Amino acid sequence: MQPTPELNGILGQLQNLRRPPKFKMLVVDDEPDNLDLLYRTFRRQCEVFRAESGIEALEILANKGEVAVIISDQRMPEMKGTEFLSKTVPQFPNTVRIILTGFTDVEDLVDAINSGQVYRYITKPWDPEELKVLVQRALDAYEAQCQRIDEVERAETQATLIQSIFAIAKGADNLASCLAPMASLVGQYAQADSCIFQLTDHAELTGVPGCYGVDPASVTWLPQDVLVRDALTTQWPQGCLQVADDDRLKDILPYSQDDISAHVVFPLVYRQRVLAVLSLQWRRPFPLDEPEVQLLYLAVQQMILALMCATL
Repeated sequence: MQPTPELNGILGQLQNLRRPPKFKMLVVDDEPDNLDLLYRTFRRQCEVFRAESGIEALEILANKGEVAVIISDQRMPEMKGTEFLSKTVPQFPNTVRIILTGFTDVEDLVDAINSGQVYRYITKPWDPEELKVLVQRALDAYEAQCQRIDEVERAETQATLIQSIFAIAKGADNLASCLAPMASLVGQYAQADSCIFQLTDHAELTGVPGCYGVDPASVTWLPQDVLVRDALTTQWPQGCLQVADDDRLKDILPYSQDDISAHVVFPLVYRQRVLAVLSLQWRRPFPLDEPEVQLLYLAVQQMILALMCATL
């Protein structure tokens, strides 16, 4: 989904918050000098963990979780590199594995590469520039694989979210009864600490809000909130992903009282009329990435259709 003009403000803030990911790498070699060299080569590019044996490396993976790339020596005491790498495949299938070898263990390496356990091998002593190029390709391959998995999972989430929205609308007795279940559904998807869904009449909030994570009786502040007022006036989404840095909000209740760190407001607009407002708050750093924000925006569009269906 391409960014919409309505989302540009929120996505712009998000881009300022996000830094390029620093991938994790594990290097395994029983020779400390080689470990130090590998660490120095890649420490600026990756978060590098070091292990002097396959057993120690497996313990690191158990504690640190998936890494993007593993570089392992082939000839090590207790466990050969190919044996160690084969043990990492079931739990970490996306990790890219590279073997360093100073011997002609052709059969082991060919079997490992053919079975998908090893991405490439490089001979010792290695050319640092050649290894850097190989690792960059490995990181690119890992990132591409993760993106493919994310896209599949996101498509499944999108389908489930939209189906759930219309199921709520279909099963509702009236429009107001949609509010709380939809607030709960969207609030949980967005990993929000609280979500408020309230109808509007002539650009003013009206009725009892549907709430997730907060008592409806405690949201009397919402009509006076700057972001809500702007959303009602402009009919565009509004948000602040770093409340502490916004002079309009940082000293205003309930931001300071409830420790709200981020607040996003979506107006539900149909034929140039705001039907309702969806307000989400987080008490921790904003957890969503750009595709997730866009999926949230798509869910809001589906909520508009669902509200219209609920009124028929």
